[in-house]
Amino acid sequence: MPLPTPDTRKAILKILQPITRHTLHTTLYILTLLLIACTTTAERTWQRIQDTGVLQVGLDPTYPPFETAEGGELRGIDVDLARAIGGELGLAVEFVYFGYDGLYDALATEQVDVLISALVVRPDQTRDFAYGETYFNAGQVLVVPRSDNSIVAMQDLAGHALAVELGAQGHVEATQWQRRLRELIIEPFPTPHEALDALAQNTVDAALVDAISARIYLDGRDDLKLLNPPVTVEPFAMVVRKEDEQLLRELNAALETIEESGQLQTIIERWMSAQ
Repeated sequence: MPLPTPDTRKAILKILQPITRHTLHTTLYILTLLLIACTTTAERTWQRIQDTGVLQVGLDPTYPPFETAEGGELRGIDVDLARAIGGELGLAVEFVYFGYDGLYDALATEQVDVLISALVVRPDQTRDFAYGETYFNAGQVLVVPRSDNSIVAMQDLAGHALAVELGAQGHVEATQWQRRLRELIIEPFPTPHEALDALAQNTVDAALVDAISARIYLDGRDDLKLLNPPVTVEPFAMVVRKEDEQLLRELNAALETIEESGQLQTIIERWMSAQ
């Protein structure tokens, strides 16, 4: 097949030139529209919230001390936190109740703006949702007798008896430590409360339970103490739709202010022990 002559090539380029320019302009136009759409989507929810002056918060009111509606009154850590955040942002807070299994669906279908319901950060949900900064760590903590200064961390448990909740994260963590610590004795109990009872009765030397159970149990007691830092991390965070970036920034900024002022710690201590 003969190659095109120089004149033929010039004619072809002359025909393609306006098409190329038109295609480039069209592509740039489409990209601009997409950028505007993405920006609008990211700011749309926050703009609506500002216009209405209302932040709609989804929660499952069956998990004290974080949220409960027993007796017809909604109260708890998450309730106080949501109201404090609303106050920082100059917004009224409207609570919408859902069962735990329906929380993420309610957020996805725009029935609420944010979830504040003792939700653990879940990597498998980050494709569609975004998490705020952590406001509570519900991980496993060590509890020991107040008079005992020999145990300050897990590595001090060699030769000691440790109470755990059977099958819970603390049981798993203790089993892993048992491989490293000589003569660590693990004593499983059906519930965190029973594990802590065993410690209070001096039948074990320490207990490894979740932070919520530990702080509730220790409220008003002076014979036991909770050790910091927590042994494991189980972060609670607010949740928004992935595209609501502006809203998440505003919520995180409000949470940071509340935390730095000490208000967050005051809220938590209102509902559970400060230990």
